[in-house]
Amino acid sequence: MRRHILTGTPGAGKTAILRQLEYDGYTVVEEAATDVIALRQARGDPEPWTKPSFVEEIAALQRRRQERAAALPDEVQIYDRSPVCTYALATYLGHPISPALSRELERVQAQRIYAREVLFVQSLGFVTPTDARRITYEESLRFEQVHRDAYTSLGYECVPIAPGTLPDRTAAVRKHLS
Repeated sequence: MRRHILTGTPGAGKTAILRQLEYDGYTVVEEAATDVIALRQARGDPEPWTKPSFVEEIAALQRRRQERAAALPDEVQIYDRSPVCTYALATYLGHPISPALSRELERVQAQRIYAREVLFVQSLGFVTPTDARRITYEESLRFEQVHRDAYTSLGYECVPIAPGTLPDRTAAVRKHLS
């Protein structure tokens, strides 16, 4: 089984690429941060990312999703972000790296859960704010660098998916999956 990470800066168009790949028949394992944000906001916490426990919740949900997907027979799986992204998020937000997140990073490294080439969706040149994405374009570029540094420091290679049309970007991803 090959597990590929698709990641990138907030607002780069990653979700559109993933939806197209899913439509085309690929197995997509959803990212966790947006779901944790939505649930905590529904429970009355308007800015859940300000609490250090936010990172642990993301890591725990990512692991559960990865373990469920491991039981699927699909030869290729595409992961919308990974624990390395969660590490980058914690770093960017100034939260401590919890023991749980450290253990999860060690597990994915030791078991080589993900392909070493990470498909890194590059910025489109703007960010559209949402309830879960409250980041400026300038902040997104800083986060993108933290993200890239996190992956390279752990031995991953970031493969750029350049700005362009959805069909062009999806084709670039498919090229690396084959």
